[in-house]
Amino acid sequence: MADFLVPSTASPETDAQHRARGPIHAQRHVRVVCIGAGASGLLMAYKLQRHFSNYTLSVYEKNPQVSGTWFENRYPGCACDVPSHNYTWSFEPKLDWSAVYASSKEIFAYFNDFARKYGLHKYIKTRHQVVGAAWNKRKGGYDVKIEDLESGQIVEDHCDILINASGILNNWAWPAIPGLDKYKGTLLHTANWDDKIDLRGRHVGLIGNGSSGIQVLPTIQPHVEQVTTFIREPTWVSPVQGLEQHVFSAQERADFATKPAVLNKYRKNVERGLNGQFGIFLKGTTTNTETEAYFRQQMAEKLQNPYLEERLIPNWHVGCRRLTPGVGYLEALGKPNVTTVYGEITSISKRGPVCDNGQEYPVDILICATGFNTSFKPRFPLLNAAGANLQDVWATEARSYFGLAAADFPNYLIFLGPNCPIGNGPVLSAIEAQAEYMCKLIDRFQTHNIATFAPKQAAVDDFIAFKDQFMAKTVWQDPCRSWYKARPDGPITALWPGSTLHYIEAMMEVRHDDWETTYSGNRFAWLGNGYSQTELDPTADWAFYIRDHDDDDEPLSRGRRLQIINKSGTVRPEGAVSFTGRDVDHEKEMPKL
Repeated sequence: MADFLVPSTASPETDAQHRARGPIHAQRHVRVVCIGAGASGLLMAYKLQRHFSNYTLSVYEKNPQVSGTWFENRYPGCACDVPSHNYTWSFEPKLDWSAVYASSKEIFAYFNDFARKYGLHKYIKTRHQVVGAAWNKRKGGYDVKIEDLESGQIVEDHCDILINASGILNNWAWPAIPGLDKYKGTLLHTANWDDKIDLRGRHVGLIGNGSSGIQVLPTIQPHVEQVTTFIREPTWVSPVQGLEQHVFSAQERADFATKPAVLNKYRKNVERGLNGQFGIFLKGTTTNTETEAYFRQQMAEKLQNPYLEERLIPNWHVGCRRLTPGVGYLEALGKPNVTTVYGEITSISKRGPVCDNGQEYPVDILICATGFNTSFKPRFPLLNAAGANLQDVWATEARSYFGLAAADFPNYLIFLGPNCPIGNGPVLSAIEAQAEYMCKLIDRFQTHNIATFAPKQAAVDDFIAFKDQFMAKTVWQDPCRSWYKARPDGPITALWPGSTLHYIEAMMEVRHDDWETTYSGNRFAWLGNGYSQTELDPTADWAFYIRDHDDDDEPLSRGRRLQIINKSGTVRPEGAVSFTGRDVDHEKEMPKL
């Protein structure tokens, strides 16, 4: 498609005049600003570079390197809880993972190498943090303020489309425990780890039994004098059956590296298994019942301690909190140099935590594995044309459209926003679906004389109502404390009302009737001067629609298109097999709304 320069800052009249001189679907220049160069930001840069021309992209990253949370999280034992061969882009496998659950260093290397391979660093300004954005009423788009973290100076930029790829699990925070600032020992947070601190031979306190704390304990336990771990609530800890930790042998790694069919088969089997787990999250399903029984058995066998079994094995359903493989964690709790303190920490003294049993626990080093701020509010003021700040709009409940946009905030797109499938199944495939959806919106913006696009408030309201109705049938509704929701009895704001495959299918087409679109000038100015893009290409066949064979057009129905995309007919008809080793009958397990 030929480029046709239509200044994005032009007035409606100038825009229409430019388009009148060009062909249909002329590509105006589009300025995109992306916040964050973690996995999502890197993928967006790749997709724009691969599929678009006549655009400008600036990616602002607060860290000195790319890869986001996988650059930041370097604590002992840090790893992903998704099998490593499937924690990659669908089109970009990694051939040399060391184990089923690889370390954060390996994951960082994957995304860093991805950026280098495709030359994405040219779009990225590291050590630059977005501190504000406001809609420009005169010329449209956002005026963006960025702090240069090296100099402390504020620089400004302007974009037609603003993409927030800052993620959800990298805005770390200290726990709100009185007296934390009075502690005289060494204070560490898992998401702000200091590699210079030597834990060997020290008495270490560890606060938290979420994913980070579960990974830290078995890693440091063999090397420290004593660990006192503070746990305030139970959690399910076990790999799903069939996805236990395994270190790949030299022969396995060689086969993965040199035999594409072997690697592809392995990745597909794991992905099918991950997608076959969704029944775990639905109350009353066989998958949930069998998985809970398996987890309960595994935890009891590994703990071998009635006191800990009573306090650590939950009475709420498996999956209410994010599932954690917990390699070596339960076994570590039983080691002679590990003391488990169950209950609330009421304060921190200068020597260590003070608990609700009235006892003080002095420690040399105190590690806070206490997670992140997961409120979904932007980390900077984001103002729309009416002056409303999205931070205020989402202060009590974040309400998005399909996890990627907010009503009344035009030309603003979000990766992993509220109610996207961040815990429903494979997450990177969901990020790919979001990136492709965004590209469709950007393509339409670029080839039409669109001024603004944003989801309608009515569409967001209906989506949230449907989501809330669906969630009542899920384990996420149980009264557990989870970052999936702001409070144990609150609405579920982090998860999609369905499986990851469900989300991918929902995102295949843009439902334009859910979007409020305004135009610069006449809405049909994009029709241009009467010429097609085909006529501008001397190498194109100007009679491409005349054929001497059967109709080979793309199917016109959604159902037929989906059958081609999902390769219907290539897998045995009995259905997917979950990692519990049985066939999954999704229709029987589907909750009735």
